[in-house]
Amino acid sequence: MTAEVIGKLRIKFVAICMALVTAVLTAVLGAVYLSLQQNITALSGQILHRVIQEDTRRPSFSLEVDGTPVMLPYFTVEILGSTAYVTSGTYDDLENTEALADIIAQCLALPDRQGTLTDYNLRYLRQEGTLFNRIAFVDMSMEQAMLREMMDSYLTIAAAAEVVLLAISIALSFWTTRPVEKAWRQQRQFISDASHELKTPLTVILSSADLLETAELPGNPGRWVDNIHSEAEQMRDLVEQMLTLARADNAVKTAVFSEVDLSELAMDVYLSFAPVAYEAGKPLQDQIAENVTVLADSAKLRRLISILLDNAIKYGAKGGTITLTLEKTDRQARLQVSNPGVPIPPEQLERIFERFYRADASRGEQSGFGLGLPIAAAIAAEHKGTLRAESDLQSTRFTFTMNLKK
Repeated sequence: MTAEVIGKLRIKFVAICMALVTAVLTAVLGAVYLSLQQNITALSGQILHRVIQEDTRRPSFSLEVDGTPVMLPYFTVEILGSTAYVTSGTYDDLENTEALADIIAQCLALPDRQGTLTDYNLRYLRQEGTLFNRIAFVDMSMEQAMLREMMDSYLTIAAAAEVVLLAISIALSFWTTRPVEKAWRQQRQFISDASHELKTPLTVILSSADLLETAELPGNPGRWVDNIHSEAEQMRDLVEQMLTLARADNAVKTAVFSEVDLSELAMDVYLSFAPVAYEAGKPLQDQIAENVTVLADSAKLRRLISILLDNAIKYGAKGGTITLTLEKTDRQARLQVSNPGVPIPPEQLERIFERFYRADASRGEQSGFGLGLPIAAAIAAEHKGTLRAESDLQSTRFTFTMNLKK
């Protein structure tokens, strides 16, 4: 179903792109055609005015298009009373013909002094005199042929451009829908994973409730109440974490920024986790620089550091030392949590910040929902910082950087 919807989205994207491209090309070609037509008509009109003012016979008059002279056939006619004479031009076989009589009749029947005779592909210009009238005619077939040839060339170029742009649009459709496809896939995975995480506590709650309803309870009845309470707390934590990520997705700003001594904050979190790390057999040490001041939400930064330390304690090697480091450069604060352990493979490292994802690929062996690191990444982004993960044979390292307070 997802592939079908994405496919339809791509087709719609390509159709919209090609419709816009076609509209633009049509408008451009239309403008080019009108411009060429007006230019050729104007130049042809100039030749008519030159022809009608000259009596000498010429083989033709030239019309220049893009700097190239084009020879146009022409002829002039003088009308004295009811008699018409061909006085000059390139037409030698018109004198005393029915065609000439019809040309002159059509020309005199038209109200405009200058115009066209489409039946003969002629453009005319009338000049009235005291003794006789003169009419100049210029052949339009050549200019029309030139216009058609130019437009054919432009249409060929436009068709080639359409093909190229179609290929580009198809490629862009895959590129633009890739985030949509990824988000859709993650959404489906998110729903599946959330359902999986909620299924276990719900099963425990329902089972404990069923046992409480029976007359005879095995063992201590309070244990079943404790189970219900514990699993309900777990569900509440999961829902709260999901809401945190939902707010981050919707760009809801909940952070309250103020001046924060990150050195002091990191030390507080370090001291709170030191006993937990000691009990887990994974000693915790610090390398915290002093006077590292940032503009941030102290509660959210505390949560970010707590997530990184909690993650290191859960997945660090037994007996390995976990190190919390804080240092500053000229412009940035750099906080890093590192722990020795089995390296995370590169293909898993790329997905480490995905929701519900765990690099060890076994949900039951560790507590938590796989939402801690995505929440930490969201907090980092909210503070315009970065959170990246690295892993090799020496250690696994999570590094958070953000700008210092100016």
